[in-house]
Amino acid sequence: MITFPNAKINVGLRVVARRPDGYHNIETLFYPISLADVLEIVPATSSDTTLSVTGFVPAGEVSDNLVMRAYRLLQERYDLPAVEIHLHKAIPFGAGLGGGSSDAAYALRMLRDMFELPLTDDDLAHMAASLGADCPFFIYNRPLFATGIGDCFESADFTLRGKHIVLVKPPVGVSTAEAYARIVPAVPQQHLRDELAQPLASWRGQVVNDFEPGVFMKHPRIAAVKQRLYELGAVYASMSGSGASVFGIFDEPCNYLHVFSDCFVWSAPCEV
Repeated sequence: MITFPNAKINVGLRVVARRPDGYHNIETLFYPISLADVLEIVPATSSDTTLSVTGFVPAGEVSDNLVMRAYRLLQERYDLPAVEIHLHKAIPFGAGLGGGSSDAAYALRMLRDMFELPLTDDDLAHMAASLGADCPFFIYNRPLFATGIGDCFESADFTLRGKHIVLVKPPVGVSTAEAYARIVPAVPQQHLRDELAQPLASWRGQVVNDFEPGVFMKHPRIAAVKQRLYELGAVYASMSGSGASVFGIFDEPCNYLHVFSDCFVWSAPCEV
């Protein structure tokens, strides 16, 4: 079985409160984009479950990869047989795009379907929350408003269909812990749902990502990417998640992507 775990962007991201458990409550809109990894799971030819990773290979032990953790989560409950897993990473890591979370969520869905496990999407989303805050979103994989730590969802009548997205990740790393360390949580005066109901041309300066000021101060290169996207004609631009990628929304395809010569650059029509 082969699937294509896709990335997401955050359209607006507010950090509204610090929680007693050390996490933070947020307000954001998760929006799926078509940039995707490739995930294959087949029955094993031996008694061991294995994972091979190509492409953008993250640091760390393969056993700690979220896909392996997703397998173990189900294996412990349903005594799954061994499988062979191959993951090709096209989504850069450390980019605020949720690539690892998407891989894990897709693995849960694939294993459920392969072994006909008695689990609904809501069941999987509940299980996925133990793997990472972004994981439950990818079980549903449609535009959703999110609160809590990013795992409480409300439907979103929202689309960027007809627009074009440009995604740029400069060669800069931003850890999530580093980004949160620079945040002062605050309840916004206006709900994100109301802000996004306004015309796209009015979002600049209104629909904000609270991580940007602190991240831009330490990594001015990321701020420069956002400014350059506006100079190239983006109607709206923002950092996704806690960085380091920045996306721009354009009315037409952008023909000047060569200016980001030392960055990861991806562009496509919005499909959702």
